[in-house]
Amino acid sequence: MEREIIHINVADFAVAVERAMDSGIRQRPVIVAFPAARAVVYDMSEEAYQDGVRKNMPLHLARRRCPAALLLAPRPALYRRATRRLLQRAQRCTPLVEQGEGDGHLFLDVSGCRRLLGPAADIGRRLQREIRDDLGCPPVWTLASSRLVAKVASRLVKPVGEYIVPAGSEQRFLSALPISLLPGLGREEQLRLREFNLARIGDLARLSARELHLVCPGRATFLHRAAQGIDPTPVGRRRHTLARIVVDHDFPVPRHDDRHVRATVIALAGQAGRRLRRRGMGCCRLGVHILYADGRTVQRQAASPHPVLDDRGLARLALTALYRGWHRRVAIRALQVHCFRLIAPVRQLSLFSATPGDRTRQERLCRAVDAIHDRFGGASIVPACRLVPGEGAA
Repeated sequence: MEREIIHINVADFAVAVERAMDSGIRQRPVIVAFPAARAVVYDMSEEAYQDGVRKNMPLHLARRRCPAALLLAPRPALYRRATRRLLQRAQRCTPLVEQGEGDGHLFLDVSGCRRLLGPAADIGRRLQREIRDDLGCPPVWTLASSRLVAKVASRLVKPVGEYIVPAGSEQRFLSALPISLLPGLGREEQLRLREFNLARIGDLARLSARELHLVCPGRATFLHRAAQGIDPTPVGRRRHTLARIVVDHDFPVPRHDDRHVRATVIALAGQAGRRLRRRGMGCCRLGVHILYADGRTVQRQAASPHPVLDDRGLARLALTALYRGWHRRVAIRALQVHCFRLIAPVRQLSLFSATPGDRTRQERLCRAVDAIHDRFGGASIVPACRLVPGEGAA
């Protein structure tokens, strides 16, 4: 059966959500950035993009390039809610839905949905209409036999449009396009390819993997397959939903004091632990995402050789990841804790070591506290390590 992959892309997602909330700014160029010193661009509208504004560009430079732009402060919590609604809308079509890189990007495998929902093209058009009516954000949608080709097609029709690449025409479709449209190809690799007069994807397709290895060692296999439109990567929820737990906190006022930030991270680790224990899973890798007041972000991770699901172990991993990335003298606006590599905690009992027993007691204690929280609320018992002097629970 031929694969049918739909790619949904709400271009400039943060701006699209803001315009859906306020129709009065739809005709104006918009820059989304925190109004702070040394701030960078969080997102921008197509009009600002045409004037030369780019993501992560210093805000003062962006304002010079597009002086008529309206400046809006980001609202990450609003964008997360819109992302969840977008995902829920897509999951009504197929369970094989995966979020792409960044907000507003979805891949759907509708290969087996023809009898139930009709042809894939009809599914794409109907989904585009439903997203526009529900969220007020008209998306780009494309249809192809692979994720890579669908992604490239969406870059041709932004900010609004559709593109269908018929099965069997992938290489012909890609051949005349510039190599900059290939996903996953960095700037240095593009410059390296252009030094060899390889400017279009068709130029790569005419070379063998061995010849490409002389140009870009380590990337030859990817380039050879991508240039021919070959991408067998399956679409699934594993990467962004079932295989990850995310909890976050937005500070009403950006904070920089160690006690408050530390207590917040420990509280987030506790929330993640409660979700892990409900699933009966443990976390082998934990990441902390720091959003500074000027819009810059830092992500760091910490790992454990065995699955962790008790609050003490998760807090230890979270604090390790936090202090690996928290080195700037800028206030923090938001924190996120991500739990990766979720594994059922199966352990071999030891005759001598006391560590497994200690771990078991910690997990039993955490489950008892979870039961109290379920019955009396999350504020009924709060560990002292989550308290900030003068403010109560974090």
